[in-house]
Amino acid sequence: MDGMQIRLSTPKILARIEDGIGWLTFNQPEKRNAISQEMWEAVAAAAERFAEDPAVRVVVMHGAGGKAFASGADISQFDTLRDSAEAEARYSAISAAARQKLESLGKPLIAMVNGFCIGGGCATAMVADIRISADDGRFGIPAARLGVAYAWHSLRRLVSLVGPAMAKEIMFTGRFLDAEEALRWGLVNRVVPADQLETVVREMAATIAQNAPLSIRASKEGIDQIAGEPATIDQARFEALYRACFDSADYAEGRTAFMAKRKPTFTGR
Repeated sequence: MDGMQIRLSTPKILARIEDGIGWLTFNQPEKRNAISQEMWEAVAAAAERFAEDPAVRVVVMHGAGGKAFASGADISQFDTLRDSAEAEARYSAISAAARQKLESLGKPLIAMVNGFCIGGGCATAMVADIRISADDGRFGIPAARLGVAYAWHSLRRLVSLVGPAMAKEIMFTGRFLDAEEALRWGLVNRVVPADQLETVVREMAATIAQNAPLSIRASKEGIDQIAGEPATIDQARFEALYRACFDSADYAEGRTAFMAKRKPTFTGR
């Protein structure tokens, strides 16, 4: 696929910009896209680049190889980088910083999931605004099988999506959910045949990229505040975003295009 490639510190994370869409690829298919510390650092760099570029209207993250979105942390690093609580704290700070960069993009983030979406991979998918799964998707958090705990923010996202009862079942048993079960419990937005996954996601991303960026940002921030921790609500910030939409050139363009019965061209201003 054509597009502007972004140079990163490791080839195990790929990033490119194509037609207003930022594509972020977990590229370690030989390990089902298990995510190493170096990969987390590259994810943070790619997310920052996408956030800064006004040409990027939406971001899609996915796994290479067709077998996995991401199968969690790279266990081969556990004995060297996660062998104690202190070492785990350093590792977790890096992975949490990467997820925070994804969470604070200010632009819609779509997780395109096929195959395994496990542990830290599932936590990363839950950061997305929208999750589209192939019918071969497999979701799970095997923390109880490894003797580790899931981070607070990831648990909060899990509970907000599936509810406390199902979150406890997932965490206590460590069992995997197939795509249809994940859909039924609200973990994903949609399930499609594996051979149609990229087409469906591309169409959705293209639709989002063509819509008004200021309007989408106001909706994204407002919904995130409503669904998040009450203490983090900043209604004044939302009201500022709300007013900015009505003062924007895009609002004038939207009205003009509607009256002229033509497709609007939004610039984000």
